[in-house]
Amino acid sequence: MLGFATKRKWLYPQAVTGPWQRLRWWTFGLLHLVLFATPWITVQGAPAVWIDLPGRKVHLVGAIFTASDTIFLLFLLLFMAFSLFFFTSLFGRLWCGFACPQTVFLDAWVRPFEEWIEGGWVERRRRDEGPWSFDRAWRKAVKWSVFLALSFLVAIAFMSYFAGARELWTGTAGPTEYALVGIFTAVWYLDLAWFREQFCNYLCPYARFQGALTDSDTVTIQYDINRGEPRGVEDAADKGACIACGKCVFVCPQGIDIRDGFQLECIACAKCIDACDIVMGKLGHKTLIDFGAEAELHGAKPRRLRPRTVLYGGLLTGIAATVAILLAGRAPFDAAVARAPGSLFTEDADGFVRNTYLLRVTNKEIGEAPVPFTVQVEGLDGAQMLMQDIVVATTETRTVPLIVRLRHEDDSPRTLPFRVRVSSPTTSVALDATFKTGGHIDDE
Repeated sequence: MLGFATKRKWLYPQAVTGPWQRLRWWTFGLLHLVLFATPWITVQGAPAVWIDLPGRKVHLVGAIFTASDTIFLLFLLLFMAFSLFFFTSLFGRLWCGFACPQTVFLDAWVRPFEEWIEGGWVERRRRDEGPWSFDRAWRKAVKWSVFLALSFLVAIAFMSYFAGARELWTGTAGPTEYALVGIFTAVWYLDLAWFREQFCNYLCPYARFQGALTDSDTVTIQYDINRGEPRGVEDAADKGACIACGKCVFVCPQGIDIRDGFQLECIACAKCIDACDIVMGKLGHKTLIDFGAEAELHGAKPRRLRPRTVLYGGLLTGIAATVAILLAGRAPFDAAVARAPGSLFTEDADGFVRNTYLLRVTNKEIGEAPVPFTVQVEGLDGAQMLMQDIVVATTETRTVPLIVRLRHEDDSPRTLPFRVRVSSPTTSVALDATFKTGGHIDDE
């Protein structure tokens, strides 16, 4: 089931250098900088990125998004999904080879440490296939300890986005936060020390549905079968250039042979390209493996504009435009008004009818000084409003009673609609509400 019916076949990918690997290392460095440095950056005294799940709010570069902004989460997920579809239809699995966290940590930390502690791929395989010895045991113990430390480092960096970097790294966070760090450490350790490429091959859904996103015009890693085959029979027509050295197979972290054609297991890490480039360069040939479209192998020109790319691109543009419009009209605070529980109206001795509401205001604007709010009633001629002043600090929520009084009229309908306008120094929001006059149902 799921490919686990037989004994695990361990892979020992050979290290390789080249232009594509140097580009990947620059990408890895940038991603590490984002992961480890971002939680420490503050904007106006608040974390630049902080997902506060207990408080049901997200800090994002000076803005605060609360539960009322869930529409932005929906659009973010849609944008990420269609971005994946769009770029996969154009360039295949570049995400897997250059930006996937598992690939980044495996190639940036796990495999270099493994080679440093246990030696090259031939030595590692020979030692693993042999009997247990003191040399093998101490190397395994050191390697697994390093992997555990790396898993803890990754877990605490990830949790810094939820619990705060300063709190986690200084030991002042709560037990729940550190329990989650322990859980994520265990998950990462299992993945980096044992699961590895099996996650890509068997669990990651991306490998499965990418077949529906790519076609012959998609840029993927391709073996030039026209120049490479038949292998080892080179002639003047530039045929048979592949010398069957197997270098592209030895360096593959997924254990596939790219010469068999495009395969779902390929993560586009480009290691086979650099390996083939080294071998072919020594022979005076151009690499047989490179990024390209399958259509090029058949002499056709690949199309960048085609129905699927136009559709995905149009959806991305529409989502981005919608989010921009919503952000432009977004208020820096949340407000809601609701009738006080257990009350409809009260008739006062002076002939006025009283309705009591609860007004809740959440300040989503980051700043040191509290923000004053003003409240007005619209749509009720002659209405009186009784309410205390509202001053709300950053990220604070205040709920205050709001009393609206209106003189009783015999011919008034039972229910009158009106609006409560809540205003900050920069923005105002109108909230719909209803006023119960005490009139009879037959009077409506």
